[in-house]
Amino acid sequence: MIRTLFTVVACQLLTASLLNAAPPTPPTSPTNWARFRGDGSASAAKANATAPERWSATENLIWKAELPGRGASSPVVFNQRVYVTSFTGYGLDPDQPGEKAQLELHVICFDLTTGKLVWRKTIGASENEQAATRRVVDHGFATNTVAVDETGVYAFFGVSGLVAYSLEGEERWRAPTGDKTAGFGSAASPILFENLVIVNCSIECGAVIAYEKSTGKEAYRIDGIQRSWTTPLIVARPDEPSELVLSHQMTVSGHNPRTGEQLWTCKGIQDYVVPCVVANDDVVYVIGGRKNQSLAIRLGGRGDVTKSHLLWETNIGANVTSPVVHEGFLYWVSDRGVACCLDAKTGAEIYRERLGFTKERIYASVVRVGEKLYLPTRDAGVLVYGTGNQFRQIAVNKIEGDESLYNATPAVSGDRLLLRTDRFLYCIGK
Repeated sequence: MIRTLFTVVACQLLTASLLNAAPPTPPTSPTNWARFRGDGSASAAKANATAPERWSATENLIWKAELPGRGASSPVVFNQRVYVTSFTGYGLDPDQPGEKAQLELHVICFDLTTGKLVWRKTIGASENEQAATRRVVDHGFATNTVAVDETGVYAFFGVSGLVAYSLEGEERWRAPTGDKTAGFGSAASPILFENLVIVNCSIECGAVIAYEKSTGKEAYRIDGIQRSWTTPLIVARPDEPSELVLSHQMTVSGHNPRTGEQLWTCKGIQDYVVPCVVANDDVVYVIGGRKNQSLAIRLGGRGDVTKSHLLWETNIGANVTSPVVHEGFLYWVSDRGVACCLDAKTGAEIYRERLGFTKERIYASVVRVGEKLYLPTRDAGVLVYGTGNQFRQIAVNKIEGDESLYNATPAVSGDRLLLRTDRFLYCIGK
């Protein structure tokens, strides 16, 4: 009798423990690209993926869908649906911006196979939204990319807050993220970890905030995050706990992603920060700053690790765009149109090559598919170039009939490339 009672109580305790535990992270579909820059912010397609080198309005264009407004956010893909944001009603023309009260923010869902609209949801912008200066109009009010998983769609609109939708477009909750604005506007994208949505609200309130996915309630807050427009990074470490890595003015810091507890700090970019951190083999690579810097930091430290874990630093970098790391090389194209490649182990320059065909600054970042890198320029089409220790241009692709700007980093789903301009969402493939 005592043994039976003990067994029943033990089973009840185990059941309660399982119900209260954080849900496991589901396996990733090879066709999903469910957050800004894809899994782990690596900006790299799955192994064996391919994508066309060349396309046009009549070649390798599977479908295009007209967007309801402008935006610099990237498309994301989850379970055969594509999600993207846009804005309308205000700030389309810096000389005639219109009335701020008319600004509307949209989350749009398309079918990946056909490009047909599945749903579109709209919210009004906060009265705290900033004026449409030329710097803001340059990229607009829909710059932050959504994050999606089986629990829903999470869209961050700066001072207009964080909004959660079901996969079918039903609004679940809204959460405030702060009421401050600065210069360029908002840019960071939300990321998902277990039962949390984590958002860099540096511009809006000087903090990184983690919200409960189910309710939108604040789970924790990391204060003191200054002048950082970058999306946070969580590095999964096979034999060690995951680390939440934040790049902000003067500092890179590592945290427990479940609690926000600070684990380590290191010298960082000596300026404001926009580019994303990338990770490979327990090392994170950080670039940024108007004077351009790059540095590499080994993970796993505690306290101030500047002397022990800072592997290298150099005065080559980018102010806006983010890198990818592949087979010992670090690649990016700077906002000034310079293709850069460094040795990931030492920081030594491999090459710097100025693009000769674009006049505008570049806001999108490179995406790797196999041994090719894809980079949208704002005004001159999408550059395709090869990996390796020499710059090798393969193609520059434009779609006739669309002269609007490319501000967004592409997404990759299987062998399909998803591109967005200010007018259209494109699905490129064979």
